[in-house]
Amino acid sequence: MIDELYSARILSLAANLPHSGRLVAPQGTGERVAKLCGSKAVVDVTLDAEGWIESFAQDVKACALGQAAAGVLGQSVIGASEPELVAARDAMLAMLKSGGEGPGGRFEGLRALKQVADYPARHASTMVAIEATLEAVQQAQIRTLARKTPDTRTRLAGAA
Repeated sequence: MIDELYSARILSLAANLPHSGRLVAPQGTGERVAKLCGSKAVVDVTLDAEGWIESFAQDVKACALGQAAAGVLGQSVIGASEPELVAARDAMLAMLKSGGEGPGGRFEGLRALKQVADYPARHASTMVAIEATLEAVQQAQIRTLARKTPDTRTRLAGAA
């Protein structure tokens, strides 16, 4: 198991964690924890005017598999949109649980984790970074929308 699961490629990805740390003023923050092993990812993002990831930081405390997934994510996430993240997450889940090919496009590097499919106990740790990123983006979108939408009470008071 160890040689197959922890290949040189996986260990190299785990050792290189782009955008490590936290943002000073994120628009959104996401956090995920894999209950079985305790792998944890905290992700901060800011979005540009079109809703694409403009800045990204991740604080990941995970096993080599979780770190490797976070490494791939960090290499590719700047400029990504929420639909791309949803597609990558769904493709990762399909790859791990039902023999899917894995993500394509900017997140194709996550296919390096395909062998994790044979180890269900490792699935959650492999998903923490992408799930935390998606949560952070969705939170940023909600906050951005809230700033753009006038307060309903103010509109109603002005109409009276």
